[in-house]
Amino acid sequence: MVTFTIDGKIVEAEEGTTVLQVAKENNIDIPTLCYHEALEPSGACRLCVVEVTSEPMREVIPKIGEGRLVTACNYPVEENIEVKTNSEEVIAARKLVVELLLARCPNVKSIQDLARDFGIEKPRFRLEDDDCIFCGLCVRICEERMGVSAISFVGRGIEQKVDTPFHIESDVCTACGACAFVCPTGAIKLEDITKHKPIQIPSEFNLGLSSRTPIYLAYPQAIPNVPVIDRDNCAHFLTGKCRVCEAFCPTGAINFDQGEEELVELEVGSVILAAGYNAMEASIRGEYGYGRYPNVITSLEFERILSASGPTEGHIVRPGDQKEPKRIAFIQCVGSRDVTERGSGYCSSVCCMYATKQTTLVKEHFPEVETTIFLIDLRAHGKGYEDYYLRAEREYGVRYIRSAVSSVKEMPQTKNLLLGYISPEGEPVEEEFDLVVLSVGIETSSTFDELCNAVDVEGNEYGFLKTELFSPTDTSREGIFVCGAIQEPKDIPDSVVQASASAARAGEILADVRNTMVLDKEYPPEIDVRAETPRVGVFVCHCGNNIASVVDVRDVAAEAVQLDDVVYAEDILFACSPDGLSKLKQIIKEHQLNRVVVASCSPRTHEPLFRETLRETGLNRYLFEMANIRDQCSWVHSHQPRVATEKSKGLVRSAVAKARFLQPLQRIQLDNTQTGLVIGGGIAGMTAALSLARQGFEVHLVEKEAELGGNFRHVRYTLQGDEPREFLNALIDDVKNHELITLHLSSEVKEVSGFVGNFKTIIDTPIEDETVPSSAIHRTSNEGDKSPYYERGQQLIEHSVVILATGAREYQPEEYCYPTSEKVLTQRELENRIADGNLRLPADSEVVMIQCVGCRNEDRSYCSRICCSMAIKNALKVKEENPAANVYILYKDVRTYGFREKYYQQAREKGVIFIRYDDEHKPKVQEKDGRLEVAVFDPVLKEDFTFEPSLVALSAGIISGSDNEKISNMLMVPQGEDGFFLEAHIKLRPVEFASDGLFVCGSAHWPKFAEESIVQAQAAAAKAATFLSKEKIEVEGAITVVEDDKCVACLTCVRVCPYNVPEINSEKGVAEITPANCHGCGVCVSECPARALQLQQYKDDQVFSMIDALLM
Repeated sequence: MVTFTIDGKIVEAEEGTTVLQVAKENNIDIPTLCYHEALEPSGACRLCVVEVTSEPMREVIPKIGEGRLVTACNYPVEENIEVKTNSEEVIAARKLVVELLLARCPNVKSIQDLARDFGIEKPRFRLEDDDCIFCGLCVRICEERMGVSAISFVGRGIEQKVDTPFHIESDVCTACGACAFVCPTGAIKLEDITKHKPIQIPSEFNLGLSSRTPIYLAYPQAIPNVPVIDRDNCAHFLTGKCRVCEAFCPTGAINFDQGEEELVELEVGSVILAAGYNAMEASIRGEYGYGRYPNVITSLEFERILSASGPTEGHIVRPGDQKEPKRIAFIQCVGSRDVTERGSGYCSSVCCMYATKQTTLVKEHFPEVETTIFLIDLRAHGKGYEDYYLRAEREYGVRYIRSAVSSVKEMPQTKNLLLGYISPEGEPVEEEFDLVVLSVGIETSSTFDELCNAVDVEGNEYGFLKTELFSPTDTSREGIFVCGAIQEPKDIPDSVVQASASAARAGEILADVRNTMVLDKEYPPEIDVRAETPRVGVFVCHCGNNIASVVDVRDVAAEAVQLDDVVYAEDILFACSPDGLSKLKQIIKEHQLNRVVVASCSPRTHEPLFRETLRETGLNRYLFEMANIRDQCSWVHSHQPRVATEKSKGLVRSAVAKARFLQPLQRIQLDNTQTGLVIGGGIAGMTAALSLARQGFEVHLVEKEAELGGNFRHVRYTLQGDEPREFLNALIDDVKNHELITLHLSSEVKEVSGFVGNFKTIIDTPIEDETVPSSAIHRTSNEGDKSPYYERGQQLIEHSVVILATGAREYQPEEYCYPTSEKVLTQRELENRIADGNLRLPADSEVVMIQCVGCRNEDRSYCSRICCSMAIKNALKVKEENPAANVYILYKDVRTYGFREKYYQQAREKGVIFIRYDDEHKPKVQEKDGRLEVAVFDPVLKEDFTFEPSLVALSAGIISGSDNEKISNMLMVPQGEDGFFLEAHIKLRPVEFASDGLFVCGSAHWPKFAEESIVQAQAAAAKAATFLSKEKIEVEGAITVVEDDKCVACLTCVRVCPYNVPEINSEKGVAEITPANCHGCGVCVSECPARALQLQQYKDDQVFSMIDALLM
């Protein structure tokens, strides 16, 4: 090792190391232009000069500092030398070099930036107009690394330049681009060097809308987040040369000798297939011009354009000419709902809503852009989807045209697109747009058959995995389950639900070996920071285009770093990604942070993730604060970026102010009652209870009626032809006969108290007999006993979790002559009449079915999801029994999503006539002299039609359960405006409530088919099992604490607590709060007149500091 001094610091380095290398290792900046880690240094640019003084020189020149100037890139270190990198002589020499370079290349940005750094405004020498500085990097990399020598220095003196031999295009150049890559001034132009046209490598992530390099990151949040080498395009694998990346990789991660993929054999008890889907090829609709017209793109390509991490960073431009479009058209059902050989007959389920989402995003960020969606039916059948569609149409002005586009033609001069279609008025129209987006459907990948063969499972007629109607997660092979769009096209919430359901099914099989392979996660010892001065780190998240497209996140971070006790602040692309969390941990350790603030989205969904990250660094999880700048800034001020940015700064100031006062808190561990409670004995409730029992947990199933089955008892046949009664009877038998299920029929939940792991529920079961089992009665034994008094027929159940499966109701129509006319029925009543053989219609009779009765109106804006399929199911049965009957379905949109589209097609083939109506022209039904008359306006033919049907069937909507409000108040769980229960997050937590231990499934959550209720029930069971499988439950640390010396036992907290937690200790004369029971809502704290209560994590000093910061 060689010991010497650099800028006054004594350092050691291996012999042969250059001064520049040592400087880099010690974070000493030395400017360079001709240096590259993969090449032999040449010192050509002279910019890296340093001053070196050696021992012999000191003898001749005793005055220290008068050494000689050398180039640091190729000067090896020597024993006892002294190196100065910023002496006056060094600065003067570098400045002269830069001045000369600026005179030669006055228009090169990198040289201009250097000159600005050195304070050079204008060179003293005659200006030239060149862009090559003769650094030689291009020549050297072509010779040393690529082994080609296609270019070199040619000519002499002022005529010297970098060129090919004889100044002609090179035959040996491979167009690898290495010379252009290393050139510091951009002087190299490949087209001047080679005969071979450089071929861009299309980015798979950006779907070819941008290019990538042979070494690339698959996508911004790739797991693992490491680059990969494309063997097919890497210069080394193509030529055996290069290896540049290997030379300058600081960690030595490059391994060109890495073998091919390794085959690993695993022994498992179950398999879950979640292989996803592919987008259909848009080129199958040749008339739309995809692949021929550059401004016709697919919906996935447009998704990438909209994305902040996309090729244009969220700025909308046309791929053909990079111009901003003013009018965008979306064409639906490209590949889907296509019964020809080129397409697929099923509906892809997601296209209508992702097109609506994309148009909404366009209008939010670029209000002046006109957006039009061409569609057949608008299929907004998911939870909240109808409201989202209405908002897009009414608030954002998205235009929906119910017409199939017949042709797309490119206009030669403008490259705009001319769309031909038949207008809703029946007139042929040609309309011009700047950009056309094709909403492509969903199909399985090209390797689907290979997967099926490998795991020995069957596919269905559409090329998806085959499952049975009432076991939608089970493949044809026992122990192998499926989730996601590989089973049937579905959206994100349904995919997430089915994923949990598959996990539950696997858990049922593996119940006997639970926890046998579990490794407890280990955390570093917690650092005690209580005596330390706060060191706050602030991380401002871009959240893709959710935040950064509105809020200036860099400006927010720049201001945050100036706040008191903030030692680090940075904006970060995705804070919640694995890469983002890894960076957080790294920064916390490097800067010894002891408080962390993340400004991003909702704490409701992401706070646990960031708190866990703190624990992994040794910090207490409660030394963390979030500022919700997405919901509270970028979303609500989407058209006011300045307002959103200033508000974000205020929220960050407030969060930092609170963080400075945060103190560590500890959670309490309590015993867990490993028993579940399921409320509701319909198909969802029974499925959830049976799943939990099969996973090995005791379950109490409460049903208020005298028999099980719920609404499913009224289902007599299915659209697909399965036998519902047979399935229901088998399910009821399984539930009744399972030893771990305790059944409570004709029972209701009267009261629920406690918390996750330790709930206590009183179940009321009416008892006619005076002989009551002792288990059904609990009486107080003495006056001092705090146990509640239970009436005859009541039971106390102790349990860990609650699953709500209370179902929903059919709307009882008050319109269309129902129930006054015997000829007007609901679809359920019609189904029963058909199943019982009591239809008895004349041979040439007419049957009219009216859709959307009681929903998709002003009172209930949502879609009930099942009605269209139910009408088609009954229409097909009517035609089956009476082929000559004329069946008319009056509808707004036919929503037979997924594989149900097949039956819509069958109905049309069998002569069922579909007539669209809208809210302005609703059907009219009246009865005269015992005869029904139905009038409807046909918007296509522009005529009024009148029918005299033998029967009118109303597709009555689904409304929330009558007990929902009572249950909501009892369990403190939210309801939506429509009365259905509101989950914690529609995508991330679709079966969970915000409160731990509470879950929802089936129609209590939203109207759905039986098979969907089954899946959601299994999903709820899977989530519940994550709590039931634990012997201990952690209780939140942010709870209310009583300061005894201030409490006067005024009973205020006892009266106001919504959970009845505070009690008065008669001996002490003060209030007491059991930590495990406290929900941390803070109501008691806000009401206490003596200020004797403090809510941890929201103490007075913390809250007041937040308010002060906001008022700054």
